[in-house]
Amino acid sequence: MKREVVALFILPLLYLYIMKLPVIFFFFLWLLVVVICQIEFYTMYRVGKVLATGGIFSGAFLLWAVYSDMRDLSLVIAFLVLGLLSLRLLMKEPAGAIQEVAPVVLGLFYLPFVLSLMIKLREVAPGWVIYTAGTVWGADSFAYYIGKTFGRRRLYPSVSPKKTVEGAVGSIIGGAICSILIGLLLLNGLKLLNLFLVGMIIGIASIVGDLTESMFKRDAGVKDSGTLLPGHGGVLDKMDGIIYATPIVYTFVRLSM
Repeated sequence: MKREVVALFILPLLYLYIMKLPVIFFFFLWLLVVVICQIEFYTMYRVGKVLATGGIFSGAFLLWAVYSDMRDLSLVIAFLVLGLLSLRLLMKEPAGAIQEVAPVVLGLFYLPFVLSLMIKLREVAPGWVIYTAGTVWGADSFAYYIGKTFGRRRLYPSVSPKKTVEGAVGSIIGGAICSILIGLLLLNGLKLLNLFLVGMIIGIASIVGDLTESMFKRDAGVKDSGTLLPGHGGVLDKMDGIIYATPIVYTFVRLSM
């Protein structure tokens, strides 16, 4: 019940915020989401406060660089990564340096770098943000309820014991259905077949994203990435599929333009 209450309260507000307000408002909303995800990721891997702060600052700057169309983005990333390495160098003795820096750098690329593409989608049209998130969450919902009702065969028990093959099929079907419905409602001029195919790919991406997040949590020895959303875990728990789906949708949009 908590899942439904949270969704019914938050989703309409998010829809109005994304669809009606200028891009700069979405940037700050997305910055907040990404920062929370980074905090959860670094907390999950018990990253020290100094390095975590450096990683979060780097992620925020990376998002700003993308939003402001800063030239030579690869140069920005290079300086951010080298800055994080230099920060660890100045902190303490060399022992354990790789183990401490690796989650910080991975978190920088896995979260703000990949999710910065959502800002570009919002610049094209706000409907693409709703489409991406709605299709992923729709695929997740189909996977959850179909897996709960019909699930028998385990999909990847060593990573996520509760995930089933039937649930994975539900994710693909749900992705296709939600892609068509949302695409026809919010986006103009898209072919039904394209929406169907991209929706199926998003459904697959949602499964992989979910399993990847489960891999991280199992490796870190935690059940959820956080407790911010009652009944849902952390913000990162709700973003795993979106992380994988965003580059797919961005590629689709670029090819369609």
